[in-house]
Amino acid sequence: MREVELTISVLDWFYIIIIGAFFGFFISLLFYFLDENLRQGGTIIFAVVTALSISLLSAVLINLSNGYILPNINPLFWYPISFLFSFIAGFLGMIGSYFLFYDFAYKIIELLKPYILYIAVTTGFLTFLVGLILHKFIAMKYRTEEFKNSLLESKIKTLEGELNPHFLFNALNSMSELVYIDQKRAEEAVLHLSQFLRNAISKESLITLESELKMVQTYVDIENIRFQGHIKLHCSVSSNDILVPKFSIQLLVENAIKHGYMGKVLNIEIYLKNKSIIIENDGKIEKIKRFGTGLANLQKRLELLNVGSLEHNQSHNKMKFIIQLNKEIP
Repeated sequence: MREVELTISVLDWFYIIIIGAFFGFFISLLFYFLDENLRQGGTIIFAVVTALSISLLSAVLINLSNGYILPNINPLFWYPISFLFSFIAGFLGMIGSYFLFYDFAYKIIELLKPYILYIAVTTGFLTFLVGLILHKFIAMKYRTEEFKNSLLESKIKTLEGELNPHFLFNALNSMSELVYIDQKRAEEAVLHLSQFLRNAISKESLITLESELKMVQTYVDIENIRFQGHIKLHCSVSSNDILVPKFSIQLLVENAIKHGYMGKVLNIEIYLKNKSIIIENDGKIEKIKRFGTGLANLQKRLELLNVGSLEHNQSHNKMKFIIQLNKEIP
């Protein structure tokens, strides 16, 4: 959070400088209409240039301070040092503009001449107060963004935690039976399950499509213990540039087995087409009016992670689930 408090983006500074220019313009209008002697273009020019000078100096000095000085010292000294840099920006901005237009025949310069030192000091204090308000506003904005990101991550982790645990129970039951029938296959199955769980407990919510497909293959190998090798996975995807939610393809393959298996060989094919990842099977055609918990879960994760959306259709006696990606497939 300390780093967030020192963060001011380029866009933030752009807005600050624009606001400063408008502030100078409106102040100049006030002088322009209050005093007949100041009703000349020079009043507006001087005020706008002064406001821009102060804003630009503030941008340079505060970025220098926030980037190289404040991160390396005790936070207790942040406000005094920030005060100093803000004060210097306001003081030098006013003095610099004054001397820039000193030889111009502007009435505003003549008016300021006897009091320029006092006005520059006052401007320095005002700059600090404005900077303090902006600091609080920007810090609050970044805290809000950080809170939203934390909330989003929490939602995603909650959705990941809701994945169907029945696969694990079924796999363990199958392995316990396999121990008495074929110990070598049982050992291989345990290694497959270990690899699957190792991938499952990774912290990443988005993984490469290649990693997800490796996990899917491991999942199918484990399920084939129970289905006696009847699940045939055909994958013609070789892209490592696409990121997908963890368990996304696995969930769709699991759904195909659960609802499509009819006691004979079930072919599941995974391929890319245009901006889509397609998972189709030649099993039982399922009429879907609305997504159940698992599919609704996946749809939500695709949206939260800004990956795409989930669709389904039936064609040529095959059931298809399509992940429509937001980005082009390389």
